[in-house]
Amino acid sequence: MAETTQKAAPAKAAAKPPAKKATAESKLAKLGLRSDMDLVLHLPMRYEDETQVVDIREACLRGGHVSQVEGVVTKNEIAYKPRRQLLVQIADETGELQLRFMNFYGSQVKQLAEGTRVRARGELKHGFFGAEMVHPAYKIINEGAPLPTSLTPVYPSGEGLSQLVLRRAIADAMRRVDWRDTVPAEVIERMRLSNFEPAVKLLHYPPQQVDENALADRSHPAWTRMKFDELLAQQLSLKRAQRARRSKGAAALKKVGTLSAAFQAALPFKLTKAQQRVLTEIRADLRQAYPMQRLLQGDVGSGKTVVAALAAAQAIDSGFQAALMAPTEILADQHFRKIAAWMEPLGVKVAWLTGSLKKKEKAAATALVESGEAQLVIGTHALIQDTVQFSKLGLVIVDEQHRFGVGQRLTLRNKGQGDLVPHQLMMSATPIPRTLAMTYYADLEVSVIDELPPGRTPIVTRAVDQNRRDEVIERVHAAALEGRQAYWVCPLIEESEALQLQTATETYETLAAALPDLRVGLVHGRLKPAEKQEVMDAFAAGEVHVLVATTVIEVGVDVPNASLMVIEHAERFGLSQLHQLRGRVGRGSAASVCLLLYQSPLGHVAKQRLMTMRETTDGFEIARRDLEIRGPGEFLGARQSGQAMLRFADLETDGWLVDQARDVAHALLQEPQHQSTVDAHLERWLGGREEFLKV
Repeated sequence: MAETTQKAAPAKAAAKPPAKKATAESKLAKLGLRSDMDLVLHLPMRYEDETQVVDIREACLRGGHVSQVEGVVTKNEIAYKPRRQLLVQIADETGELQLRFMNFYGSQVKQLAEGTRVRARGELKHGFFGAEMVHPAYKIINEGAPLPTSLTPVYPSGEGLSQLVLRRAIADAMRRVDWRDTVPAEVIERMRLSNFEPAVKLLHYPPQQVDENALADRSHPAWTRMKFDELLAQQLSLKRAQRARRSKGAAALKKVGTLSAAFQAALPFKLTKAQQRVLTEIRADLRQAYPMQRLLQGDVGSGKTVVAALAAAQAIDSGFQAALMAPTEILADQHFRKIAAWMEPLGVKVAWLTGSLKKKEKAAATALVESGEAQLVIGTHALIQDTVQFSKLGLVIVDEQHRFGVGQRLTLRNKGQGDLVPHQLMMSATPIPRTLAMTYYADLEVSVIDELPPGRTPIVTRAVDQNRRDEVIERVHAAALEGRQAYWVCPLIEESEALQLQTATETYETLAAALPDLRVGLVHGRLKPAEKQEVMDAFAAGEVHVLVATTVIEVGVDVPNASLMVIEHAERFGLSQLHQLRGRVGRGSAASVCLLLYQSPLGHVAKQRLMTMRETTDGFEIARRDLEIRGPGEFLGARQSGQAMLRFADLETDGWLVDQARDVAHALLQEPQHQSTVDAHLERWLGGREEFLKV
């Protein structure tokens, strides 16, 4: 029995040397399908019901629905008006129907010759030529050919890989695979889970009487089993990675001495209760002889930097070096200025290391680090270059850790001495919802600063149509006359016709012309670091009234006098980015305002984002909604480098399964007799791809 899927007809082109033909195996490998088990776990994304045929007359009465009909070809012709197309007329004893193909191959014309019996499936419409199906799926069959007894699976596919090839490959793999269950029988019984083999087979070949809605929304018990297995593999892998890390040695940084005490005493403010709590957690970890792996979460402006500096002080008190790595030079510079101002009066040598340093400056900084004279090193990814060698690195602090790839964080961690691994503190101003933390960060200890320092003014957020731009400019002018400063953030540097966005340079020129009595500055990623710093310094000193910028000012910039934030084309930014940008204001005592300029009409997602920004300034609530809108893959950013994202489990609806998987993983790892079961389960679901976990 032949089955055909339609492809666009090839365009005529100049003769080329014949390309090497990709094999089905290489096409499958591109989808990550290398082993039999990979194929078996490549589950359908939807199903087509080919178990019934309706007569043509009934299909015509249904109209607008997907139907499967069967008939004999009575007419086959190529028409040229209004465009070239293949028209095939089929008939059964109840009526006639036209199949229309806009793109077709010569072989299809022969295949669908008059007298051929065809089974066609598609949406039936009543067009200009009567009842028709446009580009239906079809098979050439013999009279009396049996119908399938189960729903037909439709698999996620890649270029040049037909459903027919996928179905055959999966069916072959299912005959060869080892079906032994890798979840202990007592867990299956206690959780009332389906057994692995029948669950997988049902998902590939659902019987006619199956609940199609439960299959579609993935609430069917067979789907529950797949989700649980996937989450269990992830939890086992993360917890095993955590154990492996704990088996490694780290310097026990036991001393909270004179530097820590002097530093805390010199601060012009008292730590909040939340800061004191997380500092206690970090200090306890640093005293251990195995490497700390802690994520420090805190909303924009909650005071993570001072906690990180106090952790660094403990390392220095204990006779070790500390390093702080930030994703951008502006953020690294903010940290350097702030922390050096705290530490250097106390006799600590702080080194500055970034890619933009001149050769001589870089060599001098590198020498300070290598000799151990520099007790604290602050910089960008320049810290992880081969030329940088530490004398005695005890603590690594990574800010905005999701902006770095796994490999970059691993390189910095490997800068420890001999077999000792430095302690690692990662900071994030993007709060991570609980279920996400439990799945993707299950190998980390998590500390949360859940209160803001006193004296912070709430920020009022308004969404404003681009048509009211002149009013916004007037508002900026009024704020400047009252002695306040403003940010104006743009999403692009150069004009893009496709997006029709205002650019930073154009906005700068417009504002400079509209506000001749004010000083307008411009910062974007293409400026040289020294030029960028000059403008930032002038803004921090109050000499620049309005700072036009791209998102280089997204994190870390701290100018208490800035109380107005205008975000151009706010509909183009993600929620977490909007929240970070808004966090640049509200740092002083003046009432602060964030204006979200948007271009009408707004799409559904953009509307949701702007509504969220208007309704709340709580970073954790924003993160929760962001996860709802975007899903975990996009939310996690660069952290997913080399990391398998969840394919089947949905953190919104399957949170209860995460809890169960975590508990089962913990229990299995506690019992030596389950070691082979754990290995088999990880091999089945990760196929030896465990090494990406976890930095």
